[in-house]
Amino acid sequence: MSDWKSYQNDWLLLLEAGFIAIDQMDETSASELFKAVETLRADKPVSRIGSGFLYLHKLDVNNACKVFKKILKEDPQNDVAKAMLGLALSLEPDTLEQGEHLLQEVHQRKSPFAKSLTDTAISFVGKFLKPTPSSTKGQRKTTL
Repeated sequence: MSDWKSYQNDWLLLLEAGFIAIDQMDETSASELFKAVETLRADKPVSRIGSGFLYLHKLDVNNACKVFKKILKEDPQNDVAKAMLGLALSLEPDTLEQGEHLLQEVHQRKSPFAKSLTDTAISFVGKFLKPTPSSTKGQRKTTL
């Protein structure tokens, strides 16, 4: 096997391949690709974004939040991690408002990517996760 350091510059391609694997519903490949990214670029907090996204994709909100919070502890200005944490928190009734706040915070940034990401997340939260005014506290909309 060749030296893994020869792939040092390919970490971004491996990260993208991991997201493609998720899209193809190949959790095993996605997980292995994200582990490779974390190994190659352990110095960059962004290397763990894929793992957090995989947890979120599986609706493992608790572990997704742990990953995104760890990234933000190391890189507080990481808009992707903050938006993904906001979305993850929005999936739980007890942390819905906190999640919405994070999404709105990222939405105010000047980055077109951050705005696009949060536009989609804010719309999803408002349409599917927020309780309707006539519903009782803590219940969700059921229309999909």
